[in-house]
Amino acid sequence: MRRKKGTVTIQDVAETAGVSVSTVSRVLNNKDDVAPATYEKVQRVIEELGYTSSLAARSMRSRRTGVIGLIVPDVGDPFSILVMKGVNRAITELDYDLIIYTSGSIKKRSAAERERHFVSLLNGSIADGVIIVTPAATTFSTAAPVVTIDPNNECPECLTIIATNHAGAIAAMEYLIGLGHRRIGFISGRPDLQSANHRLQGYLDALRQANIPQDPALIEIGDFSRETGRICARRLLSLPEPPTAIFAANDQSAFGAIEAAREMGLRVPDDLSVVGFDNIPEAAYYNPALTTVDQFIEQMGYVATEMLLGLVQGEPLENDLHLMPTQLVVRDSCRAITGNA
Repeated sequence: MRRKKGTVTIQDVAETAGVSVSTVSRVLNNKDDVAPATYEKVQRVIEELGYTSSLAARSMRSRRTGVIGLIVPDVGDPFSILVMKGVNRAITELDYDLIIYTSGSIKKRSAAERERHFVSLLNGSIADGVIIVTPAATTFSTAAPVVTIDPNNECPECLTIIATNHAGAIAAMEYLIGLGHRRIGFISGRPDLQSANHRLQGYLDALRQANIPQDPALIEIGDFSRETGRICARRLLSLPEPPTAIFAANDQSAFGAIEAAREMGLRVPDDLSVVGFDNIPEAAYYNPALTTVDQFIEQMGYVATEMLLGLVQGEPLENDLHLMPTQLVVRDSCRAITGNA
């Protein structure tokens, strides 16, 4: 069959298939009053011509696009990848499509304006709703549903999914303290995110509960990136009285800390114990395998999609906040010490 040149229209499909435009429209909208033979013929012509129905036009007809939007800071970041896997699993089960936008880097502070632009671009015309991962923006101009994963400190009133970060940090610290560590360094995450601040508070509260004095020199402000984790760890390990353990606010920062220790001639866990947070796949295969806190990131993406589509379909939701449980996963990056080192 001869392929049409240029943009293929619904009229082209109708002419080639020998049916009316309204019949093609009914096929595109999966109406059940089209004869099976006609339906198959139109679908075959659509595929051969490469016709794609306009999402905006579909939205105007049905007020639904069958698409959700996902905005992530960096598609290559392990956290974002796991969220995307969870969203993908959900849309497969719920028969939806997905559009992904990225601001390009987990460290960008200029990402807020781009996030707002993406939301206004997607919501209500191209997508039925949007999921935003670790948002930098604090306000969004949209009438369509928004769900945030790992929200900003000043997140607007929208559905939110976040891990029990404080409890997870307490569990990590209690583990290190139970191994005999008393000088424990901490590398924080992005200060604009609730998760980073809850983990810092968990670190401080665990020290207080164990009657261990807080030392501001043992706290480094990071940004969840591997390179910054390495820089922060070098500063901690260069202190006159360096820590015997480092608790990093995410696994990428923990990997950076281990790399810094190696550069300085230290062995993990013989000379330094390290704990991360996230439990990304690399943590299990790193050398040494990383002890970390699992926050079930993939499940966050799955639940966020369910919540968003519930809003799209007008279903009542009991809570605006979904707390994802955390669990300490003990591997090989820590060891017990004796005395009050």
